[in-house]
Amino acid sequence: MDFLEAILLGIVQGLTEFLPVSSSGHLEIVKYILNDESIQKQSLLFTVFLHFGTAISTVIVFFKDIVDIFKGLFSKNKESIQFSLKIILSMIPAAVVGVLFDDYIEAFFNKKILLVACMLLITGLLLFVADKAKTTEKHVSCWDAIWIGVAQMVAILPGISRSGATISTSVLLGIDRYRAARFSFLMVVPLIFGKMAKDLLSGDFNVSSELGIELIIGFFAALITGYFACTWMINLVKKSKLKYFSYYCFIVGIVVISWFLVN
Repeated sequence: MDFLEAILLGIVQGLTEFLPVSSSGHLEIVKYILNDESIQKQSLLFTVFLHFGTAISTVIVFFKDIVDIFKGLFSKNKESIQFSLKIILSMIPAAVVGVLFDDYIEAFFNKKILLVACMLLITGLLLFVADKAKTTEKHVSCWDAIWIGVAQMVAILPGISRSGATISTSVLLGIDRYRAARFSFLMVVPLIFGKMAKDLLSGDFNVSSELGIELIIGFFAALITGYFACTWMINLVKKSKLKYFSYYCFIVGIVVISWFLVN
């Protein structure tokens, strides 16, 4: 992997993390096209760092909200406490699966582009259905938080968009579109930080000096593009434009499947 590839992958991650088209799926497709020969552990580490970059961009965009969540844990304000607890509830399904089945999950991130393509079709279908949902003013309830968390758990699979799955699930549950996008982006931040800390502290990754530079380049590329994509996506969700992303997922999924079968 060279510097240009690191920048390209960072941009892909930054754009697709917040747009509901599956960042992990696109990263696997791009790695396959670039014929990335990194060993699986290095490839996964690079993906983790790119997600870290977009997590930081989320922190920047929602800094006030994140501070309020932490304050809510120690606040006497009932509404603040409840929102903080809902964020925690939503994290549980993905956190449990991530801890118990970490080795199995890693196997999905090794150029499984046919799996990615099929999951993109499922993402497209979910977005298409969610786009038809009525606009409401409903807030996220505790049960909603759990179901949204289950959607995030399923989105561990490359090709299932995390933001697409969580926002679509929220909208189908009748939650206000802006609140759905806000909750979706906030709930993933602790998981990404936790995942990165676990991977780095485990000692499983061997980071060479060359790969370290590429990690930094990819990180900043993902952070910068992620900041703009996050802001853009919030406005798009409020305007009910999910169906256009569903068309995109259908097209990419079909093209990748066709290309895979021909070759």
